Amino acid sequence: MVEELVRRLDLKPHPEGGYYRETYRAAFQVQTLRGRRSAGTAIYYLLQRGEFSAWHRVVGADELWLFHDGEPLALHLVHEDGRVESPVLGRDVTQGHQPQVLVPAGVLQAAESLGAYTLVGCTVSPGFEFADFELPEEEALVARHPAHEALLRRFSKAGRR
Repeated sequence: MVEELVRRLDLKPHPEGGYYRETYRAAFQVQTLRGRRSAGTAIYYLLQRGEFSAWHRVVGADELWLFHDGEPLALHLVHEDGRVESPVLGRDVTQGHQPQVLVPAGVLQAAESLGAYTLVGCTVSPGFEFADFELPEEEALVARHPAHEALLRRFSKAGRR
């Protein structure tokens, strides 16, 4: 099933893990502190069992995750003040799932599928640019948030097996 989704949606490997394809980029441009950016972008993003989205942050832009298909996804967030949240993105709101989750600009985020696969959409506003994308080093994350060392190491790029 995952291979078929990757093929039919024309997904490519993402630097943080999983697969993606940009599906929308607004023609309208806005001025930001980091330069001119598209007003918004959208992607498909797919994770399968055993994969994860490594800790990353999008500087200067909010990211909205939207559930599409498959099993629920755990989205792990570490705010600058050290507060941790792990909302579950999914379709069963009676079980506490959320069909969409907002990640404010600059918040550390990582994700994992809680089943065979999860297909989501991610919209970013102002629009995503890889120049605004950070994959922090594991040791820097642990030094900044030592109380969350186990969680940070579990989803670090270096922790990928």
